[in-house]
Amino acid sequence: MPRRPILLALLVAVLTTAGILLVVRGNQGEQDQRAAVGQPAPAITGITLDGGSFDLASFAGKPVVINFWGPSCVPCRDEFPLLETKAAEHAADGLAVVGILTDDPVEPARAFVSDYGADWPTVIDPDKAIKGAYRVAARPQTYFVDRSGVIRSIQVGELTDADFERQYAKIAS
Repeated sequence: MPRRPILLALLVAVLTTAGILLVVRGNQGEQDQRAAVGQPAPAITGITLDGGSFDLASFAGKPVVINFWGPSCVPCRDEFPLLETKAAEHAADGLAVVGILTDDPVEPARAFVSDYGADWPTVIDPDKAIKGAYRVAARPQTYFVDRSGVIRSIQVGELTDADFERQYAKIAS
């Protein structure tokens, strides 16, 4: 077997490994600004589907559920009625639900929210900066943030009633 292809493959592997190490080391400072259980929720500011401005800081002192979704995501559409029900059930506790539109265009999302009559804000994330800060792996992905602004639980995938209640209990008090 010729040595040249083996040496070339070895060189590519070494360069790839070095590149990954540089990226990981370079991003270590950013890790503090990204979402994790037990850490403060990263800031969210932006424009909502209805054209209003949004700042997560305005919900300080309330339990907050942050849901990354899009209308092309079937599990997102399936869990939307559950979020509506839970927002109403826990309104007396001050529960705030916040949607983050990711990976989908604005117009279908506006139509979807209008059809369902959802009354919580959905923030548009055109450059995926919010998605990146929250380390969103898949849609739907939901963050449960307590009254002091700390993330207490993360759900990747569609919420069930039991999932919601179990995780909401961590932020309700």
